[in-house]
Amino acid sequence: MTTIALYAAAALAEIAGCYAVWAWWRLGAGAFWLLPGLAALALFAWLLAQVPASQAGRAFAAYGGIYITASLLWLWLAEGRRPDLWDLTGALLCLLGAAAILWGPRGA
Repeated sequence: MTTIALYAAAALAEIAGCYAVWAWWRLGAGAFWLLPGLAALALFAWLLAQVPASQAGRAFAAYGGIYITASLLWLWLAEGRRPDLWDLTGALLCLLGAAAILWGPRGA
């Protein structure tokens, strides 16, 4: 699996897991939502650990841009709220930052 695919899958798992807790806590959904939520969060952690990076901090930092973009997609597709210009601008800045972290030249 490529790094971007791992990040995308991790983001989906993290957002789904966090949304399950949100639904239980904030929307009054039943406690049964917590079990798949916990499973999704465990999957998220496992997927993020599969990223081929030599340092966890760098892998996690680059993931942030992907997570932010995926969260805005969730806002649009799952919650029916279209991201506005400021959302999209922020996501673009985060993706540029993630790209710099992932693919920036590194000294020896």
